[in-house]
Amino acid sequence: GENKTFVANGVNPYTYQRHVYDLSQPENLAFLEDLRALMDEFPDSTLVGEIGDDKPLERMAEYTHGDQRLHMAYSFDLLSDRQGPDWVRDVVRRFQDGLGDGWPCWALSNHDVVRVVSRWGEGVDDPQAHARVLMALLLSLRGSVSLYQGEELGLPEAEVPFEALQDPYGIEFWPEFKGRDGCRTPMPWTADEHGGFTAGNSPWLPLDRRHLEMSVQIQEDDSESTLNQVRRLIRWRQQQPALIRGDLSLIEDTGEALCWVRRSGDQAILVALNLTGKPLRLPAPCDVKRVFSEPGFAGRIDEGELVLPPYQALFAEL
Repeated sequence: GENKTFVANGVNPYTYQRHVYDLSQPENLAFLEDLRALMDEFPDSTLVGEIGDDKPLERMAEYTHGDQRLHMAYSFDLLSDRQGPDWVRDVVRRFQDGLGDGWPCWALSNHDVVRVVSRWGEGVDDPQAHARVLMALLLSLRGSVSLYQGEELGLPEAEVPFEALQDPYGIEFWPEFKGRDGCRTPMPWTADEHGGFTAGNSPWLPLDRRHLEMSVQIQEDDSESTLNQVRRLIRWRQQQPALIRGDLSLIEDTGEALCWVRRSGDQAILVALNLTGKPLRLPAPCDVKRVFSEPGFAGRIDEGELVLPPYQALFAEL
C-alpha cells in the first residue's frame, strides 16, 4: 500500500533532499520549446514528460500548454491504491479544473506499482471482466493513454518468491513490502515455460504460472478474450474524434456509476462505466441516439434508464 511504498522510498537518498533548485525551473519552458521545435522536424515523433514536482498538475498544465512544448505529460493519479467511483471522479474533476488546454497521458499500471487488476481487484469475482472495464475507463478519458505491458491480457500481479527477487526494496522490506518485481515479470507470449520471452536460460524474473495460462498465444485464438476485446475497443476508439481529442464533461451525482460526455465538433459520446460487481440502474443523464455495439460492452438504455451490468460499460452517441 501507500504507507509501505513510503517506507521503501525512505531509504532512497533522493527523498532526503529538498528539491528546490533542481526541479521545475523557469528556464525549462524555453528548453522545452527548443526541443519541441526540433522534434517537429520529425512528424512521427512525440514528447511525453514524466514530471516530478510538488504541484504536478500545475506543471503539467504549464509544460503541455499550447503546441510549442511537450505533447503530453504522464499522470500518476490513477496509479494510486485509492480506487472507486468517488476517487476517479475526484481525479477527473481536478484535471478539468486545473489542466486548461494541457494534455495528460493516463496510466493505470506501470513498473513501480502493483498491477491494477490486483491493486483494485480485492473482492472482484470476475477479474477478466473487471480488467476490460478498466481498459474502457482508461481509453475514455481526455488525454493520451499508456498501456503497461500485459494490461491488454488482464494480467494480475505476479507472485515472485523471495529467492528470485531482484528489486532492492523488496529484498530489504520483505514480506511487508514485496518490492516491484511482481509487475516486472516477462511478457507471456506463449504458454511455454518461459512464455516465449527467451529460448535460452531463465529470464531475469520467473513467470507466474497464471500468466502462462493468459498468454498472447492462448488469447489470440479466443475471439472473446481480454486481448481481442481490448484490440476491438482501441480500433473503434481510433475512429471516434470525440474520444481522441474531445473535451470531457463530468456528469455528477451518478452514484457508483461513472459518467461523462466527450465532445469534438459535431460528435458527442456518453461514457458510462460500472467498476463494481453489482448491476447498476440510474436515470439516463442524456438523450441517447444509439448505443455503440462495437466496443463490445453490455450496457444499455431501457425505458429512459441507464442499465449497467457488473463490470460493464456503455458508449452512446448523443
